[in-house]
Amino acid sequence: MFNPEQIKDLLSNKNVYKCSSESITYSKQFKLWAIRRYYDDGYSPNAIFREAGFNLDVIGRNRPKECLTRWRNTYNNKGEKELTKETRGRPGGKRPKMEFKSDKEKIKYLEAKIAYVDAENDFLAKLRGLKRK
Repeated sequence: MFNPEQIKDLLSNKNVYKCSSESITYSKQFKLWAIRRYYDDGYSPNAIFREAGFNLDVIGRNRPKECLTRWRNTYNNKGEKELTKETRGRPGGKRPKMEFKSDKEKIKYLEAKIAYVDAENDFLAKLRGLKRK
């Protein structure tokens, strides 16, 4: 989507936190500023992005509207704090660890997991049997 020259240009904009060939991550301050500009001053999404120094021919004419729609939904449903929180990926890229309150709870969870895996294995065995026929 973005070539190296466009990425370099986008990264020079103070409102861009990071940028790859496929996506732009906007700064937290820009998101809040854009929301306030939209609600308080009645600016259109394209006008907000142009004022912030973005070339709409590079980022796409629909991107401002899509971003503002997504940010407004987050802002209206969850508030300002959630809007500025990075939600892409998990911290450290790992699955969160399961925490059990007691050994009984852990045993119950593991028994359910074993039952699920057994059912999955039975299903796969039946599937292999059908393939052979």
